[in-house]
Amino acid sequence: MLGHSHALSGLAAGAATLPWAPVDGTVAQVAWVAAAGGFAMLPDLDHSGSTVSDMWGPLTDVPSGAIGRLSGGHRWGTHDALLAPIAFGAVALAAANLYWSSLVVMALAIGLALRALHFVIPGRAENTVVGNLALSFGGAWLLLAHSPQPTWLPWAVALGVLTHVAGDLITKQGVPLPVLWLLKRKRVALTPMRTGTTLEKAVLAPAFLLVAVWFLYSNTAARDVVDPYLQGLLSLG
Repeated sequence: MLGHSHALSGLAAGAATLPWAPVDGTVAQVAWVAAAGGFAMLPDLDHSGSTVSDMWGPLTDVPSGAIGRLSGGHRWGTHDALLAPIAFGAVALAAANLYWSSLVVMALAIGLALRALHFVIPGRAENTVVGNLALSFGGAWLLLAHSPQPTWLPWAVALGVLTHVAGDLITKQGVPLPVLWLLKRKRVALTPMRTGTTLEKAVLAPAFLLVAVWFLYSNTAARDVVDPYLQGLLSLG
């Protein structure tokens, strides 16, 4: 699937799982949804030229090359439905214990979501290395100011990664058979749909966006924040 489809599906998954998410308070819930959306791009760190690899220039491109070689190339190890969530989640677990490392992980999630959703964001700041870095770390700092030790990060990473794998599973290219691909490189696909088709752009992506908005608004904490603004706008009319 395309980058923005992955990000939108991740946002939808994050919003849908809010009732069970290990977070408290509206700000932490927003952070959860944003992280799930951004981390739904993470598996594509396995190849250069991807949105993930290009986002912060050498800061993301160099690790991308190393991860690609370690995971066996594009759509192999980082797209394993069992190994990938565990591996990426373990990194997030280690990072969540310290403020600065958790800040970097959260900034990565925000940066990925911004890059993937650039088509609905005015301007192009989020597409530049400097602009994305500033927006990502600024947003991460604001969110973590209300959640100084985000022990939920590994769960958000796992959710995002699994959402990405599920998205690629319904494309013709498919994903590797969990763990078994290490013995015999074989992929599985559920449909013959190609990446970037009209179905994905015109149906799936908007559906993911609607699901994300619906679940986010349906959550009580989110509704308590939104309703006053809506009532204010209505009163102006």
